[in-house]
Amino acid sequence: MSAKTAKSSRRNPWAWIPTLYFAQGLPYVAVMTISVIMYKRLGISNTDIALYTGWLYLPWVIKPFWSPFVDIIRTKRWWTLTMQWLIAFALAGIAFTIPAPLFFQLTLAIFWIVGFTSATHDIAADGFYMLALSEHEQSLYVGIRSTFYRVATVAGQGLLVIVAGLIETNSGLEPLRINVNADPAVEWSAPSLDAIDAAEADLAGELAFYTPATDMNVAVATPAEVTAIIGGEERTVPFGAYSALMRDSVKHLNERNGFVAAEAPKTTKTETETQAAPAESAFTRWVRDTFGEERREYTARNNNFAIAGLRLNRKPAPGEQIVLNVTHKSGDQSIRLEQTALSTRFVFDETNWDKTAYLFYEVDHKLTSPTSASFEGASGNIPMAWMVVFAVLSTFFFIVAAYHSWALPRPAADGRNEAGTTAAGIIREFFETFKSFFRKNQVWTAIAFMLLYRLPEAQLVKLINPFLLDPIDKGGLGLTTGQVGIVYGTVGIIGLTIGGIIGGIVAAKGGLRRWLWPMAWSMSLTCLTFVYLSYATAPSLLTVNVCVFIEQFGYGFGFTAYMLYLIYFSEGRHKTAHYAICTGFMALGMMLPGMAAGWLQETIGYRHFFIWTMVCCAATIGICAFLKIDPEFGRKKTE
Repeated sequence: MSAKTAKSSRRNPWAWIPTLYFAQGLPYVAVMTISVIMYKRLGISNTDIALYTGWLYLPWVIKPFWSPFVDIIRTKRWWTLTMQWLIAFALAGIAFTIPAPLFFQLTLAIFWIVGFTSATHDIAADGFYMLALSEHEQSLYVGIRSTFYRVATVAGQGLLVIVAGLIETNSGLEPLRINVNADPAVEWSAPSLDAIDAAEADLAGELAFYTPATDMNVAVATPAEVTAIIGGEERTVPFGAYSALMRDSVKHLNERNGFVAAEAPKTTKTETETQAAPAESAFTRWVRDTFGEERREYTARNNNFAIAGLRLNRKPAPGEQIVLNVTHKSGDQSIRLEQTALSTRFVFDETNWDKTAYLFYEVDHKLTSPTSASFEGASGNIPMAWMVVFAVLSTFFFIVAAYHSWALPRPAADGRNEAGTTAAGIIREFFETFKSFFRKNQVWTAIAFMLLYRLPEAQLVKLINPFLLDPIDKGGLGLTTGQVGIVYGTVGIIGLTIGGIIGGIVAAKGGLRRWLWPMAWSMSLTCLTFVYLSYATAPSLLTVNVCVFIEQFGYGFGFTAYMLYLIYFSEGRHKTAHYAICTGFMALGMMLPGMAAGWLQETIGYRHFFIWTMVCCAATIGICAFLKIDPEFGRKKTE
């Protein structure tokens, strides 16, 4: 074969890397996020959703343990394509079983299949990436692959959910729309649960949902105490207790009238147990006394709430059930529809059509200017909506599997492992994979790097949102929920993505060894932005956005060195399995520090906590000094 022919038979990486990593991200989102939303819309209780979908993460946790089989049996290209075909059929199975009587059990079982198949696809795709690309190309495209993985997560939990919502909205009764307007200038007034009962039903009109107040004006500030009739007698209670009481009343009424299925009562603590605070350990007291910052007195403030009522205007046909799902449509996320403790899915039929279902809204007390949010109730064909979503996902995977059958190159390095032809050979090679990993040069240094390089960020990431949300007198920035959504959920993601792309470009030019130190310092020094924010006096929203962008850019840029080192350390005979093992240590390095971050912050305060993360940067910088990296790794080699 001539050099020209060999070159032409090799696919341009742009032809398959974006689609491969977009396809890698979608099943994860389908299993971990879309499944939760779908079950919620289909009426599964919060208890069951949390219990059963929480276990679906297990395949990604334990995938290093079967990664050697992907290395031993067949090629990485074969595994990648086979998993994509299996995912396509499994997603189609979810679509077909949604209308079934035992849909929860059936779809959950298939989600398990998707989870294990997707985790195996991750192993194979990452291994194929290392085999199909040169070291220089691996450096160049490391940011691109991360970008398209993130795009898949956005498309999965954004675009696909929107598609389901549009089908629900357009396949049922006229959507019910409620606007909630929060204004600091509005004076607080107690809500009335039975205001809607006085409204007359339009018995002659078409079947429709209605509410007496499509536009609700709500105060932001709340009184310290409220006098109300509780248990048949007039009592004065703190506003927080009054708000909780009203929320419980809404829950009770919705369950009593048959709109929401009552969940099994949870075991409650006795009054003595509830009031007794857990004893503080001697170690916690020592940490607080030694390293804790001087705390200012904190005055807790309550969010206000609003209650909306809705019902049908006339009786539905005998045996007919009309399900209404209410969701946030647009506007400020600081006005929140309570969905954690209360259901926003209501079932109407001939027995309860003339009764009122209630919605409970919370208004962020940190709002300083008028704002509003719009909510929509859709009563369309919910099973059909989610059938379409999973049919679309399935179709996409059929298309992408067919496309990758052509687009994925056939690298010579991706050959079949001869040890995988017999059972004895497979077992021998399986154990040899783990042995060879721990026999690698600098293995313990590498493991220390995997655990320590992201030590500051592993703690920081757990407290960024709480810091942005907590009120100023508690040490936070006092941002509203909507502002945090923009600052961290939008500006931060943009910074993270740009940092990763630029990191891949510069690493491809200079190599990993040359850029390791700048990237380690980038990962470390950008944490100073939160030290600054914690000490700054009333920083503007622009300043907060700039600081979060810088910190997330630095993390994205510095994370490039981490990913490239995992690839570098995995080089060798079992690189696919070894890379999967490295990702296990990567997850452990994020999990363990993150578990203690909340306790530490509460003990020493935000300012000293952020200073502590800067101290931890010594681990990031220090461990890099012990790494031995080939200076040519990642650089473009001259022909």
